[in-house]
Amino acid sequence: MTELTHADRIAKLEAMRDQGRDPYPARGLADATPLAELHAGAGTPDEPGPLLGQRVTATGRLLGLRDFGKLVFAPLRDRTGRLQLGLKRNDLEDWWPERKWLDGGDLIGVRGKLGHTQKGEPTIWVDEVHQLAKALAPPPEKWHGMVDTEARYRRRYVDLWANPDVLDVFIARGRILSTLRRTLEDQGYIEVETPTLHPIAGGAAAKPFVTHHNALGADLYLRIAPELYLKRLIVGGMERVFELSRNFRNEGVSSRHNPEFTMLELYEAQGDYLRMMEITEQLFEACAKAVNGTTMVTFRGQQFDLKAPFARARYADLFEQANGCAFDDRDAVRARAAELKIDDHGDYWKLLNDVFEATVENDLKGPIFVTDYPLAICPLAKQSPEDERFAERFEIFIDGMELGNAFSELNDPAEQERRFAEQVASKDPETPGEVDIDYIQALEYGMPPTGGLGIGVDRLVMVITGQDSIRDVLLFPAMRSLEKAESQPQQA
Repeated sequence: MTELTHADRIAKLEAMRDQGRDPYPARGLADATPLAELHAGAGTPDEPGPLLGQRVTATGRLLGLRDFGKLVFAPLRDRTGRLQLGLKRNDLEDWWPERKWLDGGDLIGVRGKLGHTQKGEPTIWVDEVHQLAKALAPPPEKWHGMVDTEARYRRRYVDLWANPDVLDVFIARGRILSTLRRTLEDQGYIEVETPTLHPIAGGAAAKPFVTHHNALGADLYLRIAPELYLKRLIVGGMERVFELSRNFRNEGVSSRHNPEFTMLELYEAQGDYLRMMEITEQLFEACAKAVNGTTMVTFRGQQFDLKAPFARARYADLFEQANGCAFDDRDAVRARAAELKIDDHGDYWKLLNDVFEATVENDLKGPIFVTDYPLAICPLAKQSPEDERFAERFEIFIDGMELGNAFSELNDPAEQERRFAEQVASKDPETPGEVDIDYIQALEYGMPPTGGLGIGVDRLVMVITGQDSIRDVLLFPAMRSLEKAESQPQQA
């Protein structure tokens, strides 16, 4: 059958209007039953379901039409699944001439008796048809769905119904978000909202997006992290807080990075980084069970068990195993960096971490906590009481990808001001350009010993749903313009 053009569909729409039919009515069929429920309710010819033989109502999108003259079969899809429609001329005499107005992609509502075909396929034998929205753009090719990756991301509104597995990922994402909230609320945490526009880009090392507030006559930064505001709330006595926030970092786009992303951050008074390990394990395990019914997940072709406890290894030990030298042997580390062709810009600790990332992280299968990072790269974390060279900090990894970061939070205002000043003096473009004096003042009122944790929600969804790219778990990932994409293809 020849595919209809846009002009053909416009002609059908105009014909409907000429006959007094509204192609975009104001009311739908609010009593519709989800298709998955109808499919299950039909049962089989040998084991009839509870809805078999009943008159039912359904709504959804037509995926196509098979017209046999006096009989039309059409698969219908809604958010829960798909179900076949059977339209017989004998049951729809008055409506039958209007069937020529229906096309694949149209949104319709039907009523009819739930039954089976001769081959046993659950089918609604339709006796009433309602056009709910005429589609002027055709659906993807019948048998192959929407397979062009670039087109899928740009037209997610088609991808979701053309590729059922895609919708399943985002249903799972919603379940993960609700599980994170429920798990924390059950432990006495309060969900809060903090500003998205910040006067100082703090709380993480990242290049911010800058905007200008006309009324205030000041530049502001899109939030790179909510950390410093959430810790102000700990000072205020809220004790257990969390935020699921959209954060923004003016950095590259890759399979792991999107400039706009979702972060879970939480802070617990009287906690520390060991307590944050417990919470991380609880959250990962609960989310895996909520989506998959088990703690086992398949990610990048490998199986991982998110059941607690997770493995633990110290940063310094991993570094020495991978590089054959101690993390604080400066000459040996610089030589190793040169061997790896890693540029040395004069900041030893940044160079050290670049070598760590290049030689250690990709081999961390996990789930594993990497603990006790060098203090010099942890400006917001407490110093270890056992060894002053290290901070009470961990990052969690699965298959070489970092999913979370946690500290025993620094609460000494003088020491925090000193570290902030060091950051400013470094003139690193990814660190704040000024000391956050208001945050220092908050600490001067006294912040209790506190554990803090940040989890990259998008990456967690990737692991639990088995998606290789962050763009497959974002409804609308950042994309280059079509003109730039054609001249410079975007990295997968």
